[in-house]
Amino acid sequence: MEVLAGLFSFGLILFVFIGIPILLSGIRIVQQYDRGLVFTLGKFTSIRNPGLNIIIPIIQTMKKVDVRSTPVDVPKQEVITKDNVTVGVDAVVYFRVIDPAKAILETTNYTYATAQFAQAALRDVVGNVELDELLSKREEISLQIKQIVDAETDKWGIDVENVKVQNIELPQDMKRAMAKQAEAERERRAVIINAEGEKAAAQQVAEAAEMLTKMPGGVTIRTLQTLEKISVEPSQKTVFVLPADIVDIVKQFKK
Repeated sequence: MEVLAGLFSFGLILFVFIGIPILLSGIRIVQQYDRGLVFTLGKFTSIRNPGLNIIIPIIQTMKKVDVRSTPVDVPKQEVITKDNVTVGVDAVVYFRVIDPAKAILETTNYTYATAQFAQAALRDVVGNVELDELLSKREEISLQIKQIVDAETDKWGIDVENVKVQNIELPQDMKRAMAKQAEAERERRAVIINAEGEKAAAQQVAEAAEMLTKMPGGVTIRTLQTLEKISVEPSQKTVFVLPADIVDIVKQFKK
């Protein structure tokens, strides 16, 4: 009996110091934004949802996959456009894991793979457009890159939500040329606006003159107003004022 009691005590001690830690090592907590992939003896067997999960220690392992939307920067690329202009272009890719099993089993690093493929697609799309199109149709180019990357990453269980072309860096000589072009355009618009203003002013003056000539005594009143303004300022000039109707008298005399 004493031997059995000793063995029982020894077994209990082993269970407390070895068995309980092993059992506790099988407890896994999966966060709401994660999914847990369970591998049994190296073989994928199941996906665990968020919450408390238990796996068989030693025999089973779990790898967690984040299923939230993840932004990835695509570093600046030196790309030659269709019209042979070298530009620096970078972008950002937003993707989400929709199939955790494919994301882990089909590629060693799905984040890096997605970024690399987006980088290659960026070079291909930008290289097939001209500079003016790249600057004016940035949203359309971003959509083209998204469609290409999304189609290729489906086999990895990745959904590309959006791609944004961020910065477009032009060569210094191109920047100076565009600045001169913009300045010339501003000067051209200023000349046109000034000419239109002068045209409108001349039209208003012509209409006012026509109204004054039609109104009896209108020219005389306008002449007196002008003389009133001149007389305020000291001047050494002498002004001779002729009757406003003298032109009509001359015309009648000629007839």
